[in-house]
Amino acid sequence: MRKPKKLINEPLNVAKEQLEGLVEATHGQLEYVEGVSAVIRSDMPQGKVAIVTGGGSGHEPLFAGYVGHGLADAAALGDIFAAPAPNIILKATEVADQGKGVIYIYGNYAGDNMNFDIAAELADDDDIRTHTVRVWDDIASAPLENIKERRGVAGDVFVLKIAGAASECYDDFDKVVAVTEKARDNTRSIGVALSAGSVPQTNTFTFELPADEIEIGMGLHGEPGVARRKMKSADLVVDELMQQLLDDLPFSSGDEVCLLINNLGASTYMEMLIANRRVAEICRNQGIKVYDTLIGGYCTSQEMSGLSITMLKLDDELKALYDQPCHSFALRK
Repeated sequence: MRKPKKLINEPLNVAKEQLEGLVEATHGQLEYVEGVSAVIRSDMPQGKVAIVTGGGSGHEPLFAGYVGHGLADAAALGDIFAAPAPNIILKATEVADQGKGVIYIYGNYAGDNMNFDIAAELADDDDIRTHTVRVWDDIASAPLENIKERRGVAGDVFVLKIAGAASECYDDFDKVVAVTEKARDNTRSIGVALSAGSVPQTNTFTFELPADEIEIGMGLHGEPGVARRKMKSADLVVDELMQQLLDDLPFSSGDEVCLLINNLGASTYMEMLIANRRVAEICRNQGIKVYDTLIGGYCTSQEMSGLSITMLKLDDELKALYDQPCHSFALRK
């Protein structure tokens, strides 16, 4: 049986060591939260609404890669594909809080939901106001009528961008919450997997997929998608993804969107650019204007081969916030 091949040290230390490497790469922009697996921006301003994100490691550069000016203020991290423990989240909350409250933003997974909810209760005991925004952009994971059951995937990136900008521009906690939820509700994603990612600690792949098959809607941890298909051309795959994506919000003629073509881990820029060519053509034909395009590895699953497409529908407020500057390891504007 084929085994993953990774250039690592002790498998049980990979989450800790990759975070250490990230902190080194920021040259002082990130600081450790003492005693736990969490980081905070070193230039944290006083008196702002704080944005705290987090989740399992293994999706780099999500989550800690988006800590910085105009994005998240702190990130709490679990082990590979595992939710951060409540004490980690609470410590990140305590150091990020500036007296204006803390907004939690993370992908909608059971373990993260449970642990962030526990941390929120503990923070409330410490008189820290919190509000949770669960990102549920993955249209393949539940029907629209059950949208709150959907997973969070690469849409986290756009939601964090808007939330971070809003927290820099607005003093009012409720106003930051409202625009963050609007960004979440205007974001949709769908992906395709060609091969599995892996778990370094067990040296095993997260699922099996025959060489001549692809899976539409595969989750970041190997959760099942909506359909398996025989391998086919890039244009036909993108056509199927885009039909489902555009119908879901729905996106329609006259809309203006931000677009993310996300590498799930092992796909090439060649593949992503070919996909983007077709996405742009479909949007043009539908009368949808692409305001900005991001292409690269923004939300990954180790070496999973495949890509996801994320679209954020803009209005005047969201566009103004999207255009605000940001600076982190993974996103700079």
